[in-house]
Amino acid sequence: MLAFILQRLIQAVIVMVTVAFIAFLLFQYVGDPVVFLLGQDATKEQIDLLRSDLGLDQPFFVQFGHFLVNAVQGEFGLSLRQGAKVSRLIAERLPATLELALVAATMALVIGIPMGVYAALRRGTWASQFIMTVSLLGVSLPTFLIGILLILVFAVILGWFPSFGRGEVIQMGWWSSGLMTAKGWHHIVLPAVTLAIFQLTLIMRLVRAEMLEVLRTDYIKFARARGLSNRAIHFGHALKNTLVPVMTITGLQLGGLIAFAIITETVFQWPGMGLLFIQAVTFADIPVMAAYLCLIALIFVVINLIVDLLYFVVDPRLRVGKPGGH
Repeated sequence: MLAFILQRLIQAVIVMVTVAFIAFLLFQYVGDPVVFLLGQDATKEQIDLLRSDLGLDQPFFVQFGHFLVNAVQGEFGLSLRQGAKVSRLIAERLPATLELALVAATMALVIGIPMGVYAALRRGTWASQFIMTVSLLGVSLPTFLIGILLILVFAVILGWFPSFGRGEVIQMGWWSSGLMTAKGWHHIVLPAVTLAIFQLTLIMRLVRAEMLEVLRTDYIKFARARGLSNRAIHFGHALKNTLVPVMTITGLQLGGLIAFAIITETVFQWPGMGLLFIQAVTFADIPVMAAYLCLIALIFVVINLIVDLLYFVVDPRLRVGKPGGH
């Protein structure tokens, strides 16, 4: 177990250093931050002085070393567009994105797993066929189109939900939460549903496929021969053995929800990191783009590490050492 964790940590460090190097290259090859800060009319003396102050006149790998040290401390300099510290901008937007992603992931799991189990156990019924047909729409429709349709129906025509913004939030230190107010929940429903639909249908179809596969295995036949009830077989044996691939997909999708909430946040003008990143790309705000890239990579690495550790809890076969260390 300890060797496994150590191996995963080493892999995580290698991944983060690689991503940091890619983010650092943004500063080198995507525009000149000195020109962005001083403008086109700056004199050569002003440019040389600022370049020296920023350490841009130093060798490439010395600059990269400084970048790594600052990145570990969460410092990525100043936003070229807003003139504020990038770490402060990220801290202001991070709560909104995390809350949106967590609510969407919860919806996908709470609805997707039971629907997948039902579609597997009631295979061939009209309800199961209907669920699978609807799931194809969820997988096929692009996120922005789902968001626009939800706004048209539930915000414009019916007027049940607002179409933009985060609503009322409560400030708790540096963290702001809209999940503790009624208006916050009112505003998060449509963007969360938009973000959750693709993940929900993916999880549902995966659970159904894995459940059908497990129900055909020999140990399920043996459990039936022992006279176990259908409830014990379906939920005590079959469902439990479908959780490993489901956890893998769920972990990756949770990272994807955070990373790729850009479209949803843009459609609903949700004040999260995705909207901040879109604005940064529009104005070539390199520090913000680099910070976003490193943060998203860190989130993926942490989630994957947690999922790998959960394998040991769900699948006892992984906790059994084999002779010869293989």
